[in-house]
Amino acid sequence: MARKNTVWARVYYRNTTGEELRSVLTLMGPGGRTVELHCAPAAHDEPGTCETPRIPASGTPGSATAIAEFMGAGPVEEAPLLLRAGSERAPGAGG
Repeated sequence: MARKNTVWARVYYRNTTGEELRSVLTLMGPGGRTVELHCAPAAHDEPGTCETPRIPASGTPGSATAIAEFMGAGPVEEAPLLLRAGSERAPGAGG
């Protein structure tokens, strides 16, 4: 997401599994700048959101990307990756 001179990442979700899940939302900007947010989607069928803090934009519009990963509960090395989704660069964006 972008507005004026700020960028941020947002993911919408519904956890219909009835089980605890973990998620990581990562916003990557030009020059190796990264913001990572850990979310805990509630174990119910209600829609929810997870959003990174807004940071100053640097570089050309559309130069930031985001990745959302949802995984099962339990030890990190044993938790199954359930979903990985990423943003696409805007047409004509560099990088």
